[in-house]
Amino acid sequence: MTEIRYDVLAIGNAIVDIIAETNDSFITEQGLTKGSMQLIDEDRARTLYDHMGPAREISGGSAANTLAGLARLGHKTAFIGQVANDQLGNVFAHDIRAGGIHFDIQARDGAPATACCYILVTPDAQRTMNTFLGASQYLPARLIDKELIESAAILYLEGYLWDPEEPRAAMRNAIDVARAAGRKVALTLSDAFVISRHGPDFLAEMEAGRIDILFANEVEICALHGSDDFEASVAAIAAKVPLLVCTRGEHGAIAVENGVRTAVSAEPVTQLVDTTGAGDLFAAGVFAGIAQSRPMAECLTMGAVCAAEIISHYGARPEADIAELVRQRFG
Repeated sequence: MTEIRYDVLAIGNAIVDIIAETNDSFITEQGLTKGSMQLIDEDRARTLYDHMGPAREISGGSAANTLAGLARLGHKTAFIGQVANDQLGNVFAHDIRAGGIHFDIQARDGAPATACCYILVTPDAQRTMNTFLGASQYLPARLIDKELIESAAILYLEGYLWDPEEPRAAMRNAIDVARAAGRKVALTLSDAFVISRHGPDFLAEMEAGRIDILFANEVEICALHGSDDFEASVAAIAAKVPLLVCTRGEHGAIAVENGVRTAVSAEPVTQLVDTTGAGDLFAAGVFAGIAQSRPMAECLTMGAVCAAEIISHYGARPEADIAELVRQRFG
């Protein structure tokens, strides 16, 4: 059997976030739904960028953000995702490698460009995301390295990337490899719009016993179950996976592991700036706790500590020493 070299290997969108402050009027004028994520084409991306205020460019992508947090917590990680051979593709590749994450996917020549997420942050710290998937949606199954997947304790799949056909096939192939090697498979639902398109797919994977860990928030878990009743949704979905982790914003988070429920409160935040990446860094803390064989309550608390750090500044990559924050939290 292949030796485990990585705690988590993730497959996700290779995206550069372009973040700008705005107000509710701009959101309305642009015909956007505040707090949501929508897919846009390159023309819409160009128009939106032209109308945005001054912006910050920061490497992002949900699963990549999680790995960045895990690496900062001292864990070994690897990433599979597709960038284009352009300036932003070079930025993404540099940032992820500089963060200590294994990444050896060759950049794709020609159009489309590297994926970008145009994030509009209102004064209440809500983020409205507009994603041009670009090159990230052209991740072929041939780039799924069997030995690399076998070398990771957990394969982590980003729900956003389930939408395009080519990477969806690649991720299904990766699940086959991971399960054959006896590795765990984790999935994040990512957004309600993904569930509206692929909820039956996700449920089928769970019912077939191919998903070990599921990450969701309140909106997503209810959307997956097709109910407005949070508790009923948790009960129904928890019965389909060994471990369900569900975030609840300021109300903390819960986990249901083999029928045993654990809940923690949210960590205090001095200044709420930007909620981008909160769920991503929460997952990083939970994965770190799992890798360290901690009790589930500690895993969730580690996630809450990491999420609290990320929402205190712009961007979805940690700025503070989150490993030290975790150490302080546990004394």
